[in-house]
Amino acid sequence: MPTEFSENEEMVVPEELPLLPIRDVVVYPYMILPLFVGRDASIRAVNDALSKDRLIFLAAQKEITDENPSSDTIYSIGTVAMIMRMRKLPDGRIKVLVQGLMKGTIQDYIQEKPFFIAKVKQIREKQAGRHQVEVEALMRTVKEQLEKVISLGRMLSPDILMVVDDISDAGRLADLVASNLGLKVNEAQEILEVMDPVDRLKKVNEILTKELEILAMQARIRSQARDEMTKSQREYFLREQIRAIKNELGDTESKSEEIQELRSKIENARMPDEIRDEAIKQVSRLERMHQDASEATIVRTYLDWLIDVPWSKATDDRLDLDEARKILNEDHFGLTKVKERILEFLAVRKLKSRMKGPILCLSGPPGVGKTSLGKSIARAMGRKFVRISLGGIRDEADVRGHRRTYVGAMPGRIIQGLKQAGSNNPIFMLDEIDKLGADFRGDPAAALLEVLDPEQNFSFRDHYINLPFDLSNVMFVATANLMDTVPAALKDRMEVIQLAGYSQEEKIKICRRFLIPKQIDENGLKPENISITQKGLRRIVTQYTQEAGLRNLERNIAGVCRKVARKIADPKVKFTKAIVNGQSVPRFLGPPRYLPEDERQHDEIGVSTGLAWTQFGGEILYIEVSMMRKLGGGLILTGSLGDVMKESAHAALSYVRSHAGSFGIDEKLFSRYEFHIHIPSGAIPKDGPSAGITLATAIVSLLTGNPVRKDIAMTGEVSLRGRVLPIGGLKEKTLAALRHGITELIIPFRNHKDLDDIPSNLRKKIKFHLVAELDEVFRHALIHDPLEWAKQVKNHGGGSDDQRIPVRGKNVERVA
Repeated sequence: MPTEFSENEEMVVPEELPLLPIRDVVVYPYMILPLFVGRDASIRAVNDALSKDRLIFLAAQKEITDENPSSDTIYSIGTVAMIMRMRKLPDGRIKVLVQGLMKGTIQDYIQEKPFFIAKVKQIREKQAGRHQVEVEALMRTVKEQLEKVISLGRMLSPDILMVVDDISDAGRLADLVASNLGLKVNEAQEILEVMDPVDRLKKVNEILTKELEILAMQARIRSQARDEMTKSQREYFLREQIRAIKNELGDTESKSEEIQELRSKIENARMPDEIRDEAIKQVSRLERMHQDASEATIVRTYLDWLIDVPWSKATDDRLDLDEARKILNEDHFGLTKVKERILEFLAVRKLKSRMKGPILCLSGPPGVGKTSLGKSIARAMGRKFVRISLGGIRDEADVRGHRRTYVGAMPGRIIQGLKQAGSNNPIFMLDEIDKLGADFRGDPAAALLEVLDPEQNFSFRDHYINLPFDLSNVMFVATANLMDTVPAALKDRMEVIQLAGYSQEEKIKICRRFLIPKQIDENGLKPENISITQKGLRRIVTQYTQEAGLRNLERNIAGVCRKVARKIADPKVKFTKAIVNGQSVPRFLGPPRYLPEDERQHDEIGVSTGLAWTQFGGEILYIEVSMMRKLGGGLILTGSLGDVMKESAHAALSYVRSHAGSFGIDEKLFSRYEFHIHIPSGAIPKDGPSAGITLATAIVSLLTGNPVRKDIAMTGEVSLRGRVLPIGGLKEKTLAALRHGITELIIPFRNHKDLDDIPSNLRKKIKFHLVAELDEVFRHALIHDPLEWAKQVKNHGGGSDDQRIPVRGKNVERVA
């Protein structure tokens, strides 16, 4: 068995040696390492060396992946080595233990097949010829650098530091350190090819310096990561300790019990197959998670929502039409059209068990009972009632929900409402749908298009739940004060039912049946403590409220009850019962707030009464016209008029001017006088296409001196040809006229179909004049027949302009 070669021994190396190409390592002199040989040519080279003097030349390949290297792909400088041991492996390879002896360079290739034989020239290194102190300092530096590399975590042989301490040769030290740094083949070959020992040691020192910088950076990165992980690791350790404590206490079944409970709830929830599969999938995910992980909380919350949503829970409809009609009449007075629509739905539902829920929209002024009507519908049908307010909503997520990836995500209001109801067929009220907003977060009105479309809402998909829900069984009831602000596409999906205000007689009946008993109870009174006479109630209705709805009326009734409650509660006052009659109302509510208009106590010239329709119901408008001398004429409009009403005024004046001769009006007046049209309450904006005939009537009255009747009001738009165009809101305007004591109305002929919407008891109180032309309006509205009046003016003409220009109240008699 050969022994290890010592550096003090001299050895003769033959010129020709078998060559073993090495792929992934560079062998330095005095380096001992095992090699695995598998290629046929390499095995032949090893066997040839073993058959002679065991010497072999080791040279690195330039390309590691080259299986059949040639002379051009092998480095020319390598190491002469001795094969110390050889062992054959079961897979056909051999394992050899070699020791580097000295460097050598290939002079020529004697043979390439079947294995390499090279002519090798031995390279004997020069001794360090530099100053011994410099060499010693460099060697110490390299040794210190090597110690630092090991201290920073570089995995090296544990005995290397002891071996290094015994080395005094610079070249030997360089080779030893380089062989243990795990360098790449090209870097290791560069060091091998440096012949000067000091230069080779300097190059090794540079490599150590670079390696130290890299290891220091890794240490800083590990330190930062360790600091960041400290908190989470501490929490993890604490949780593990808690879990261990629970195990000791026998509380190991808590998570399994929770999972089992969730599975049981899913089975009992009667979910559709698609939803049930997703729920089971999420339970399986939760089972694999740590129970204190943040993701587990999200999954647990999601499962709770899936379980609580009423996928298959529904209430049975009350299909007794008589009972439903009785309940509707108990809760609300009037509102015939809405009640009939609900009864129609119940009748169809009785004949057909499976049908889509209607989508209604109750539109009307505040206080007419839209929201309370939704509750009454639910009670009449035996369904649950859910209400959400849409006023001011600007985020689409309020309707469709947030995606689960967001922090604090939750379902939209539709799914929340269904969970609150606990059934999939409630009466779902969308309150104030006309007050939806929109901003950069999306348009909630657009999101409602899917909810309110019977062709789409059978598979409504909330962003949070992300599973289809059937909304076709839900009966949606929306409310709005004004439909103008509702997008056309959304309006098209709803069946709009207009709710007009209440007449005085209806308000009195509602007070008797609903409001007075309610306020007596809420203010702690008994029926025997207060009595409101018919005259007293009528005075409250007419002089303390002037609205389409009932809110202010209820507040006034509550005010009367509070005054009575205060007297009963005062022990110093002996009080048993209060009687509220027409004369005593001011003692409870103060002076009347609304009185009849003084200026319309008489028939006047240049003043006509119009009707307007607002989101708060119907209102009356007094239109005043006067004229002043001004060369060239002109028209002044005041009273906060909108563009549409201004155009109506110009159209009315143009019509009167073009037909001046038929009314006996001097055409020169239009160029000599400026007309001023004013509508009182100037701070309130006014607009709309229904004041044309009112404006024309006031202008004709002023120019002819023919007074306008005080007991008549009118509404309708006018064209330049004198045609009267239809208007909207006839019922609301009729109620406004009744509130102000007006008994005759002039309306467009094409609105005769709308008279059916006005209750018969109200139609009996008002006389309607249906007109198609302006001439008919003047005949009904003016005191005197316009044509006869024009003849009288003509017969009394011949005077100055001042004699023909009527002044309110005085010129009537003089011209007549």
